[in-house]
Amino acid sequence: MLRRAVGKSLAFAGFTIQYGCIAHCTLEYIGELVVCSGPSMEPTIINHDLVFSERLSRHFYTIKKGDIVIVKSPFDPRMNICKRVIGLEGDKVCTSSPSDTFKTHTYVPKGHVWLEGDNLRNSTDSRAYGPVPYALIRGRVCLKVLQAEKTGATFYPLRSEGLPRGFKKQLILHVAT
Repeated sequence: MLRRAVGKSLAFAGFTIQYGCIAHCTLEYIGELVVCSGPSMEPTIINHDLVFSERLSRHFYTIKKGDIVIVKSPFDPRMNICKRVIGLEGDKVCTSSPSDTFKTHTYVPKGHVWLEGDNLRNSTDSRAYGPVPYALIRGRVCLKVLQAEKTGATFYPLRSEGLPRGFKKQLILHVAT
């Protein structure tokens, strides 16, 4: 009787360890669901929208301009932020607001990206903290799941410009390449 209980306990522990390893590998190398909070990515991603962030692009260096990414915050490494890639290494980007009379530009250094929120008036991004190291990128947002109370859990694939079909396309005109 005791032998049977110990055997079942060890089997349960083995399955728990296996599933824990599978979950870790899935979240670290494939992707994860992320709840985005804050107004900086509106109207593309609304406060508390659920998105799927895939990790393979980060590992294979296939992040490109226009992609929405989840990044460890340069201000607080315990937090993640969601922003759009505006410039890659070597790109020249405008660092002043579109309404400024005199425009200032900067070059994105090697191994860095320039990130901005879609809601430029309400976003803390590379205009505040400068270019972000590529190593801080956690993943690329490839799928938006709208909250059930909004639309009944509809899936929207995000194209490189980031807007689901049917949404009005936004142009970001202040980027010089």
